[in-house]
Formats: sequence, structure tokens, C-alpha cells
Amino acid sequence: MVGCKTTRRASSNSSAYANYQENLNTSLPVYPDFESQLANTASANPTGSVQAVDQQLASIDQQLIQKNKSEPYFNGYSVLIYSGVNRDQAFKTQSELSENFPDLTPEMQYQAPRYLVKVGKFVYKFEAQKYFAEVKEQFPSARIIHDRFQRQEFETPQEPENNVEGQN
Repeated sequence: MVGCKTTRRASSNSSAYANYQENLNTSLPVYPDFESQLANTASANPTGSVQAVDQQLASIDQQLIQKNKSEPYFNGYSVLIYSGVNRDQAFKTQSELSENFPDLTPEMQYQAPRYLVKVGKFVYKFEAQKYFAEVKEQFPSARIIHDRFQRQEFETPQEPENNVEGQN
């Protein structure tokens, strides 16, 4: 019991703090007067700064265009209709899709060991939503996937086939 000492209760009298004052002006940030800043910007010529920004944006835009033209691939979205190892089922799905949706052009890819039947090459996901909604009823396993596409201007040239008979 030696270590336990009763503590004094704090004063609950509010009159003890009635004259308390604290000056925080030295630690508060100082901001310029809004009225004077508004007057200064109104008197300045805004066209010079806007033109400078426009020129910078135009140069950045040109740099992005050149970069995009130099890259052979772009990222986007496709609607995946079928994914599986059964080749016959992939061809069947592709033909059903062509019959029931003549405006869509299905594309089949083989990524070992599976076959993929896809529709569309979209830059934005919301563009793929329209086609996804159309095919979802008939193909319930369809989904929107992230995909990578080759740009049209970078198509690989076809090499002439010299010896077609000898190839398998």
C-alpha cells in the first residue's frame, strides 16, 4: 500500500479558466489578401500565359502521338465467348456466333492448350459492354477481358510461300 497514493481531484471550477488567453498569431500561416490578388490578375494580360500553356500542351500532345505511332501494340478489351481445350467446341461456338449475330466478327485464337473465341477490339471497357450484353443471353459464359492488340499499321508482312507442298 505504500505505492498507492490518493490523487487530488482536479478543480471543476470554471472561474479558474475565465481569464485564460493564448496568442497563436505567430504560428498561423499568412495568406495574401484575396481582393488584391484578384485585382492583380485582372490587370495582367491573360493571353500570354494561356498561349504558353497551349503551346506546351500541343508539344506534349505531339510527343504522345509520335510515341503511340512507334509502338506496335495497344491495350484494350475484348468479349471472350469461349475458352477451352475442345477444338470442335470452339469452332461450333464460332459458327453459332456468326449465325446468330451476323454483325459481329468472331476471332479464334489458340493459346496452348486452349482455344479462345473473341469478339471485338475495344479501347475502353464501356465500348465492349454493348456487345457483351447482346451475347450474354445465348453464351452465359461470356465475359469482358483485358487484351492486347496489334495496330493496323504494324501488321506483319506476309512472306511469299515458295514451297507450299513441302510444308505441313
